[in-house]
Amino acid sequence: MIDFTFTEEQELFRKAAREFAETKIAPHVPMMEETNGGWDEVVKELAEAEMFAVTIPEEYGGLGMGYMGRLIALEEIARVSVATAMMYQVFGLGIEPIMKFGTEEQKKKYLPKFVTGERLPTVAVTEPSGGSDPKGARTTYKKVNDSYVLNGRKCFITNSHIADVQIVLAKDEDNPEAFTAFILEIGMDGFKPTHIEHKVGMRGCNTGEIEMKNVEVPAENVLGGEGKGLKVSMSAIGDAGRGGMVGCALGLQQACLDESIKFSNERILYGKPIGKLQAIQFKIADMKIDLEAGRLLGYRAAAIQDQGGRSSNEFAAAKYYTTEAAQRAAKMAVDIHGGYGCMEEIPVTRFLRDSYVLGPSAGTSDIMKVIVARWAVS
Repeated sequence: MIDFTFTEEQELFRKAAREFAETKIAPHVPMMEETNGGWDEVVKELAEAEMFAVTIPEEYGGLGMGYMGRLIALEEIARVSVATAMMYQVFGLGIEPIMKFGTEEQKKKYLPKFVTGERLPTVAVTEPSGGSDPKGARTTYKKVNDSYVLNGRKCFITNSHIADVQIVLAKDEDNPEAFTAFILEIGMDGFKPTHIEHKVGMRGCNTGEIEMKNVEVPAENVLGGEGKGLKVSMSAIGDAGRGGMVGCALGLQQACLDESIKFSNERILYGKPIGKLQAIQFKIADMKIDLEAGRLLGYRAAAIQDQGGRSSNEFAAAKYYTTEAAQRAAKMAVDIHGGYGCMEEIPVTRFLRDSYVLGPSAGTSDIMKVIVARWAVS
């Protein structure tokens, strides 16, 4: 039986995360929206608030608050800025493989610097050939003496131009069935970020491409063992990646609900607030029900992980439900705002744009249903 009551420490952390988001992140949102930049300032705020330390064990300088702590932080940050939450969640995704599969030397080298924000990680799996089928990747490696030489290109990589430590999945040039994960660092010859994408939403959250041209990677940068790359990358995406998207979606849903309630109480029509109209009340009720159901799915999955279990299937279900619900909430919020919902300066227009970036991230909704269907019949 899972206890859904937050501990006193978690409640205090939620309050601190909300205050941080409202005072430190919210002021950056207009500039992020206007310029599609500003990520350096936001990353600095996250580092100073020790947000990167949340999941990292105390022995490496972290806070050791696990999946629950990370989900709490993500929900509160996303309530103010989904773009910032997305950046933050992918940094967490980059931390995960080293925590789970790294050697002690790799953990000591990278984790303490992730805590302070001195180094920033991400994961690079998706390629132009598709992200849902990692076995279709074309990035290759070839072992040469005591090193590995990588060639290829990755796309749709969140934090591509910010992260200086990137976990890259590649397949053996001589054995296409063998995949290995490597820790690459910006500055290695032939490894660099290239194109920056301009998304419909999440402005200010950097997404782009990276390329590898004869990048020589030392053997000590193999992560999880040669030929174990699919396990390393898919475990991280299944748990940290999809779990992180749940936090982003829950925060967006809460923001939609907050703005809708505020507007419906202030907007007067037929001599009374539109919040008194049953049509508006039903939309708000639908938002609230979706939000609470998504929280049960997401926090249950996080609790299973923190108790030593594995909940990639539960996270897949939660990721599907919450990201789809976020789109529904954003659409209803725009509808409630009427003509104002079409104005760029009104927050709900940003919510609608952001909600459509949640769907394909860390696995599309259709892929989530495939995973859940397999779970159901297993």
